Amino acid sequence: MKRKWLPHPWLTLLLTVVWLLLVNHPGLGDLLLGLFLGWLIPLLTRNFLLDVPPVRKPFKLCLFVLMVFYDIVVANLHVARLVLGPRKNLNPAFVVVPMAIENGFLLAALTSIISLTPGTVSAGLSPDHRTLLLHGLDVTDADALVAGVKKRYEAPLLEIFECSSM
Repeated sequence: MKRKWLPHPWLTLLLTVVWLLLVNHPGLGDLLLGLFLGWLIPLLTRNFLLDVPPVRKPFKLCLFVLMVFYDIVVANLHVARLVLGPRKNLNPAFVVVPMAIENGFLLAALTSIISLTPGTVSAGLSPDHRTLLLHGLDVTDADALVAGVKKRYEAPLLEIFECSSM
């Protein structure tokens, strides 16, 4: 019964806090409105939200987030060097990456991580969610790119979260 009327309690709390941070001078009315919006938005969107699988290894998740931030900084520097250098140094290509991840949330997280890292973009996901089309700005070795995505991002996500099928 609780899940029907309060489908995502943590999201309700987060939305309420965000609302209170957006208001210049929060008061009781703002708190009540924030709670109402925090309750209503997840209630109306519960059929669209993906269920987040339980975190099996929280410390590894923190390390993974730090690694992704590091990769974003390094990729920014690499892309800046490529873009500011001669065009002959660019080797753009589309690469197909087979997916072992079956969970919808983890697939969304993986494609977001890939797209957030400059120089790579998730271009498409097959209808059966078994292959990911990836575009790289500088792809000298497609197999190395596939192996890097699988080892650096996909494998840790599978290890960190308790995965089940979509």
